[in-house]
Amino acid sequence: MNLRRDVFQAIADPTRRAILLLLASQAMTAGAIAANFDTARPTVSKHLQILTECELLQQQQNGREIYYHLNVLKMKEVDDFIEPFRQMWDDRFNKLEAIMKNYKTEK
Repeated sequence: MNLRRDVFQAIADPTRRAILLLLASQAMTAGAIAANFDTARPTVSKHLQILTECELLQQQQNGREIYYHLNVLKMKEVDDFIEPFRQMWDDRFNKLEAIMKNYKTEK
């Protein structure tokens, strides 16, 4: 049975977010990724497994090494979901800023 993991639960973890940031610029092996953390390699491997299961990462074998890289399409899907919320908060902050500027000029 192949369980699908929730993308948002996956990115809720700070270590997994740090892994995604590491892989934003280049593909890396599990060992190279683990070298950036003060945790055991099996712990980092578990994080990589979770990110791969929710399709945020993809694996590519090159000889004996497996390289992890971002799945840009899945990241775009997450961004597309979040964008309306980002726009809503931007609008609210802009309205608040306008109210505050108006309040200062009235004083």
